[in-house]
Amino acid sequence: MNILKNSFPLLRLALFSLPFLPCTIAAAQQPAPGPTAPLEAVPPSVVVIPDPASAPPAPPSYAPPPPPAAPAPVAPLAEPAGVPSAPTTGSTPAPVDSTQASSAPEFVLAPGKGMSLTSADKRFQIGVRARVQLRETLQKDDIQTQLESQVRTLRLVVAGHFLVPELKYLIQLAFGANDFENGNSSPIFDAFVEYTKTRDLNVSVGQFFVPFDRARTIREFALQFVDRQGVVRELTLDRDVGIMFSSQDLFGWKNRLAYHLFVGGGDGRNRVADAKNKYGPQTPGVLVVGRLITRPFGAFDDDQEGDITRSATPHLALGVAGGYNISTNRDHSTYGATYTLGTFNYAHGAADLVFKWRGFSLLTEALYRKANTEEHTATVAMQKVTERSRSGYGFFAQAGQMVTSKLEIAVRGEKLWGTDRALKDLAKASGRQVGGGLNLYLNGHAFKLQSDYFYVFGDDIGKGSHVARLQLDASF
Repeated sequence: MNILKNSFPLLRLALFSLPFLPCTIAAAQQPAPGPTAPLEAVPPSVVVIPDPASAPPAPPSYAPPPPPAAPAPVAPLAEPAGVPSAPTTGSTPAPVDSTQASSAPEFVLAPGKGMSLTSADKRFQIGVRARVQLRETLQKDDIQTQLESQVRTLRLVVAGHFLVPELKYLIQLAFGANDFENGNSSPIFDAFVEYTKTRDLNVSVGQFFVPFDRARTIREFALQFVDRQGVVRELTLDRDVGIMFSSQDLFGWKNRLAYHLFVGGGDGRNRVADAKNKYGPQTPGVLVVGRLITRPFGAFDDDQEGDITRSATPHLALGVAGGYNISTNRDHSTYGATYTLGTFNYAHGAADLVFKWRGFSLLTEALYRKANTEEHTATVAMQKVTERSRSGYGFFAQAGQMVTSKLEIAVRGEKLWGTDRALKDLAKASGRQVGGGLNLYLNGHAFKLQSDYFYVFGDDIGKGSHVARLQLDASF
């Protein structure tokens, strides 16, 4: 009994080693390597010690050498709940839950374009961007010298689409001191909804630029000079509330033909007709504008001044427009001072040209405005008061050349004529401008440093004023 008792541990060890006996025998039968044969590195293997309480595992199978058999694939360890398994080389990746992957919204950040968030089903998108314009102005004439530093404008734009990508919206708010009109504290510049599903009949409703002339509908951030042309500021049509039908590819002619047809109130942005003015009640009016554009060589970025991208092929756009504003109480038709003695009817005309090629750009435009009558007269507080319309015409031409990929030089000249007393006096004193500018584009039009100089004069070229400006225009 003592012998059996003392032999029991050896018996257990023998029984435990029995499953590994074939491996030992097979290893013993291998021929011994020669003395000069190099040793091969054998990857370590994992030995799993079975639980004695469980049934003994089946002996592993080995292929006779040479060559050694490829190891059997080992099942990956189970991951904690909710954590996806990493794919293993040579194995099939774990399936991805498509429903879970497509439910994540898309968030995009881009310099100069702000940030945008798009729903996973693409039915809703909202984008937000901001813009600031910092300006330094030095003006000198025979009487005085002025130096002014200001935040010229501060803008916030919210834009995107909803329900379908073709149903778009845009809201632009302006908070600069120069952005507000007299007697109007609303910061709303643009607020409209646009549907672009039908190629030949896009529809826009709300407040936005009247589609009249090319120079005015170019966004302010995309100008070659610090400010717009004086002729355009005088004779253009500004924002209004209404409905517009348009197409950038009329009849599908590869963007060679476009049109705009606008019908609006004619009183400009954020305005209500004055029907209680005892000197001349304003009856509700209407503004109708039509514009036609042809691009013989196809579509290009004619809504931005300059040729920053140095177009490899020539681009040309020719536009003509006409409009009629019935019963407006604004001295510039859709903007400017408000008349109190009555209203005017204004006829408008415009023709413009845009050309770009290899860094060279040319923009030229002619504008015309004519009132149905020259003045209104009434007696106010025992005094005779006269309000005059502003009829006239003018043109400008400007050209630019990219010197490097970021540096541009530009020149501009313009002239204004008046056909009634109000504009005749203005044109006689300051109806002409000549000057040039230098632009440094750090991120295209989205982030740029601009400088320009203009000599402003009238009929007497010796009596004018010098205007020099430096501006940082940055979109975030």
